[in-house]
Amino acid sequence: MPRKKDGMKYQLLPRPTKGKDGKPLLYARPAIGVKYSMRTIDEFCHLHRGMHAGEMTRAFRTFLEVAAFFMAEGARIETPIGSFAPKLKLDGDYTDPKQVKSKNVHFAGFDYQSSKEFREVTTDNIQLGFLQVGEPADTDKLRDTDAMDEALRLSMHQGYTTVSVFQYYSGLKYHTARNYLNSLCTGEKPRLRKRKEGSVMHYLPASHKDE
Repeated sequence: MPRKKDGMKYQLLPRPTKGKDGKPLLYARPAIGVKYSMRTIDEFCHLHRGMHAGEMTRAFRTFLEVAAFFMAEGARIETPIGSFAPKLKLDGDYTDPKQVKSKNVHFAGFDYQSSKEFREVTTDNIQLGFLQVGEPADTDKLRDTDAMDEALRLSMHQGYTTVSVFQYYSGLKYHTARNYLNSLCTGEKPRLRKRKEGSVMHYLPASHKDE
């Protein structure tokens, strides 16, 4: 049979949990590919969707400002692509509500729930299925859990690691190393957590506390 050449490209990466054979369970995620800027989307809508040049950009900017205004009150905003709401976090662990003051509550990003229509339209556009990518060499390395654990241990000599440092010790390609570190930040009991320092993402043991 001819090799499949079309479809959404995906990569298989290890999860922190292991299967019955002792190897990491795998999960699929879209392969890192092209990123489209707002300018590109705007130009596409102008050329192929009958919109005026700059109209899509202005609509997004207006939505950003108006949505932020309402969400600052704690509201959820519903749109054709889904709904958005602010997420909050506490600066510590509390069991007594009386201990929590306003200063202990912080804005922590957004909760996004995709709409049924958005999911259906996206599914309809994935007409060619999926195509696995990624070099076997990296896949083989990822399956060697002992080697990956040792590479992670060596790369944490400063109490944290970065993608570049972990890449050096693991021998993985940059994107594979980043995806692997990100996978360790997920799950019910993540091994790592992320903290951005300037323009560099630091990966720390999940048990560490921010100073």
